[in-house]
Amino acid sequence: MKKENLVSIITPLYNCEKYISQTINSVLNQTYKDFELIIVDDGSIDKSCNIVKEYEKKDKRIRFFRLEGNSGAAYVRNYALKQAKGRYIAYLDSDDLWDEKKLEIQINFMKENNYAFTCTDYMRVSEDGRHLKAIKMPKKIDYNLYLRNTIIQTVGVVIDRSIVNDKLLIMPNIKRRQDAATWCQILKHDFSCYRVPFILSYYRVVNDSLSSNKLKAARDTWNLYRNIEMLSFIKSCYCFSGYAYNAVRKRIHKR
Repeated sequence: MKKENLVSIITPLYNCEKYISQTINSVLNQTYKDFELIIVDDGSIDKSCNIVKEYEKKDKRIRFFRLEGNSGAAYVRNYALKQAKGRYIAYLDSDDLWDEKKLEIQINFMKENNYAFTCTDYMRVSEDGRHLKAIKMPKKIDYNLYLRNTIIQTVGVVIDRSIVNDKLLIMPNIKRRQDAATWCQILKHDFSCYRVPFILSYYRVVNDSLSSNKLKAARDTWNLYRNIEMLSFIKSCYCFSGYAYNAVRKRIHKR
């Protein structure tokens, strides 16, 4: 039985000792207090786990799990989903941050409008926390729009499990773009993603992250079109042109 107002926050962890305290603190400082923070370690070899254990001792809302080996973000998030007790699922990677009112504003917005799938506006920030670029979401994103503008950022997403079946939240076990493939699964079932029109989430751009390599990102997006969504070559080219245009716009460093 899912707890009615509980937000289950899914946080994969892998060698993130530099940022994990900031991430956890951004959750503990939330004005919305009815949450559980599910942190799943995927084989860290730094001090990340020790840091999390100290937080777990102090706050029972933090639930920490360790997996053997290194299975990847999709497996870890799916494992955390199985542990989740809340009606709402939120995602927060171990180097990202939330505004203290993020959950309060977003959950109220969803309840007032009966929305099942939402994403906040977000800020791209540097490794040292400098603001790089504010990203404003379209008011409503359907499947076809998303294919041309993969703007939904995991750090801003909340999903209502009382409306969206858990089967649609299970991420494909692929190394990259598993989150984008999941949003496609949901959008294809007529659940549009609605904008929460405030910058409440902060996505950290880490130089050695998978997403920092633009050529790999482009290749992975093409793979999403052709091998996961099974789009025709012509439609893939059409969608990719939109993706490329919007990717450039997102990375221009203007406030």
